[in-house]
Amino acid sequence: MDVLNGYNLDYFPENLLIDILSFLGVRELVRAGRVCKRWRRLVKDQRLWRVVDLTAWKGVTSRILWVLLRQYLGCGLRCLRMRGLLLSARGGTFLSESWLKALSTKCPRLRRLCLLHADLRSLPSCQILPPSLQVLELRGCELPRGFFEQTLPTVPPNSDSEATTSRERVGKGPSGHSGITIESLILNNVPSFTDQHLQSLTSWQKLSHLELRDTFRITANGLRNCAAKDGVSGVEGLFRLRKLELGITGRQGYHLQMASLGLGSGWLGLEELSLGGKEVGPGLLCASRLKDLKRLCLWSCTLSNLQICKSCRMLRGLSRLEFLDVVFQPRQCPSEEGNAEEEQDGEEAVSEDNGTNENQRKQDVVDPIPSLRRTLGAMLPCCTLVFTNCSVQSNAE
Repeated sequence: MDVLNGYNLDYFPENLLIDILSFLGVRELVRAGRVCKRWRRLVKDQRLWRVVDLTAWKGVTSRILWVLLRQYLGCGLRCLRMRGLLLSARGGTFLSESWLKALSTKCPRLRRLCLLHADLRSLPSCQILPPSLQVLELRGCELPRGFFEQTLPTVPPNSDSEATTSRERVGKGPSGHSGITIESLILNNVPSFTDQHLQSLTSWQKLSHLELRDTFRITANGLRNCAAKDGVSGVEGLFRLRKLELGITGRQGYHLQMASLGLGSGWLGLEELSLGGKEVGPGLLCASRLKDLKRLCLWSCTLSNLQICKSCRMLRGLSRLEFLDVVFQPRQCPSEEGNAEEEQDGEEAVSEDNGTNENQRKQDVVDPIPSLRRTLGAMLPCCTLVFTNCSVQSNAE
């Protein structure tokens, strides 16, 4: 014991101490920096501030954000997660334009920003966010009406060069550099997000990934108007979008808009589609219109084999079909399947022998997943099937 007491942290190399400090939260790091001058210098090492999560620190005010930005955050910051004061009894201003501008200057390598329960109605536009952002995630936030609008620079009219530079000015911000460069936009439980916000996203030139979960005000017409399609001046809408996720899983009592019906008009270039909750049924009806679709994910819903087979029969180009947290309805007995001709045809294509074992039939009635594998395997031979945390609905006697 005396030998152990003879050693202290002064003998530890700095790299080892930084690795130990990396397991601490932001609040504990700030406290550790008050121990001594050496610890204060170690705590300010940018390797400890690459991923900053402030969501567990309740009651973070603008004053605390300024202290963190001036003393700790720097060029090493890659990901920042913050919790706003929208649900706090204290209230008050959380994010200001001056702080966001200072963040852009001091943290030029920030790639991901996640805001939880933040009131953004005091901000004029998302253009004041750091221009280096590639991923913006909003959960339970309130948005102003024109938050996603992009203001183009005002250029004096020139009859000779105006026509040639009109395409180059698209996506340019007020400073003359690239405008909004966000590639992934994730919205979860943002009730103020409307069709107008969705239409504003068509001016973003790099948006390739869009997730809309529990955005109850998005309608089928709003999604249809933003779909990538051939227009008079070329491809219009969200033509760079490659992945789209739609899902309604929470909040009972809201009028179901069935926004996924907007996919029925087709969507050029959309390669990956994820449907969840109440959007699965309408979305499967329109999925056959997506000619470029290669990956399909269905999550948090209840489906039957017949419903899946009818929808996937036209999706010959699928390379991956994933079921996540899906509850499958039990199959009907073969004698009661009067309307399941498509599913029977698929199973006949799988088995070369028309006489199927009776025990196998009874087992498929109890557990429809093996039968669904065989049916989809025959319809989509080049498609990878993935079942994650799936179950079978029990029959109520």
